[in-house]
Amino acid sequence: MTGSGAGERRSFALPAGFAVALDPGTALRSGGRVATGGAPWKVVRFAEAARPHLAALHRAGPRGAADDSPIGRALARRLLDHGLALPLPAPRPGPHDVTVVIPAFGRAAELDATLAAVKGVPAIVVDDGSPDPEPLRRAAEAHGARLVRHARNRGPAAARNTGLRLARTPFVAFVDSDCRPEHGWLDTLMPHFDDPRVAAVAPRVVPSSGGTRLLARYEAARSALDMGRRPALVRPGGRLGFVPTATLLVRVAALDDPPFDERLRLGEDVDFVWRLGDRGWNVRYEPAARVAHTPRLRPADWARRRHQYGTSAADLARRHPGRLAPARPSAWNLAVLALLARGHPAPAAACAGAAAALLARRLSRLPADWSLAAAIVAQGTVADAAAIGHALRREWWPAGLLALATAPRSRTARAATAAMLAPIALEWLRESRGGGPAVDPVRYTVLRLAEDVAYGSGVTAAALRQRSAAPLLPDVRLPGTRTARRWYERAKAALNPPR
Repeated sequence: MTGSGAGERRSFALPAGFAVALDPGTALRSGGRVATGGAPWKVVRFAEAARPHLAALHRAGPRGAADDSPIGRALARRLLDHGLALPLPAPRPGPHDVTVVIPAFGRAAELDATLAAVKGVPAIVVDDGSPDPEPLRRAAEAHGARLVRHARNRGPAAARNTGLRLARTPFVAFVDSDCRPEHGWLDTLMPHFDDPRVAAVAPRVVPSSGGTRLLARYEAARSALDMGRRPALVRPGGRLGFVPTATLLVRVAALDDPPFDERLRLGEDVDFVWRLGDRGWNVRYEPAARVAHTPRLRPADWARRRHQYGTSAADLARRHPGRLAPARPSAWNLAVLALLARGHPAPAAACAGAAAALLARRLSRLPADWSLAAAIVAQGTVADAAAIGHALRREWWPAGLLALATAPRSRTARAATAAMLAPIALEWLRESRGGGPAVDPVRYTVLRLAEDVAYGSGVTAAALRQRSAAPLLPDVRLPGTRTARRWYERAKAALNPPR
């Protein structure tokens, strides 16, 4: 494994023939001279020399293109690094130089199914201090896997670190003992490493069939480990801020030693992914590769697990200051939303217009007209409303429950309720159009709220236990501050023209 600075010293030039396509969330403006989108969302300016190459990529649509000219390859590199484009590596059959590392604690039957699913790939099972080690030993022996044992339970981070140190391949796949990769998973994930900047790739983790009961159908529609149908660059502030390590394929040369923080019993996967990004590596999510996961379908276990996930927030907030803020609204957007909540649409429109005018002035050096500023303000207002609604369901759940209870009597509470429930309604509609399992919208909403409250109560408990309000406090962006000026400078320089 490398030291923490090795990633930055590598050459990240894309190989010849590496195809990319514009991300569906990328919008081109001003004749292809400006783009919006990315992870996190940004405004990007292009040089004249890049415009023909970008136009060709836009015409190619989702099938993408491989532009092997120097400008084309440099453009593809920047687009990928900003989340404005998606890689299109073709699946490649093995064998692949990969070792599977499986942390296990009891559940020998689950381990047996996991080892059967990864048959043909060298596997290391780390028994993390199971009370009865014999069933795990028999399962590992039956599949020819190497077994090592911790004398005491040290947590999944330590188990993964132990297995990684024993691996002798350039790539390692971490697979939890309740996960079963589907056929061809490595054929789909491994080609992503043709991009030398990719340190890790996560497949889509979906719950295995749990029957027709309500909670099983809800899990099939919305599992905590399922990151959705769309591929993405994984980065704080992006559409996908993290991926779980339930199954994760990694480039060993990109990792610190140790890669996982063994002091974390939960949230170690989030910390791991964020630290890779901080060191200049990319992490990708590839839903074309699928992994079946055994869900927790007893209501008490299901709610308890969500609560446990929430308890990781305080530790993560201490390690990554500012990243766990439940919402990052603009002060302008807050003013617009407050006026709308109080039933004053005309002043709200005036406030939004003033914000757009000021932003247009700041963006005046970009080759874009006033419509760009108006679009940014409109999109930002909607996004901030959704973020506040999300926080009211989770980190600020006591206030959210109060808003739900008082909505019939309070205009402000009704606005807060709308911010909380509208995203859930849109989520349900997307799942229904995608052929998801049938869960009626009322029960889906109730379970979604219960899931968020369970998670939020974990955040609250951890914040109280550690006497830290960091994971509960919003990060309000004030106008005219140094932060706003830095945002503008980043917007102008987000993509230096390829040369």
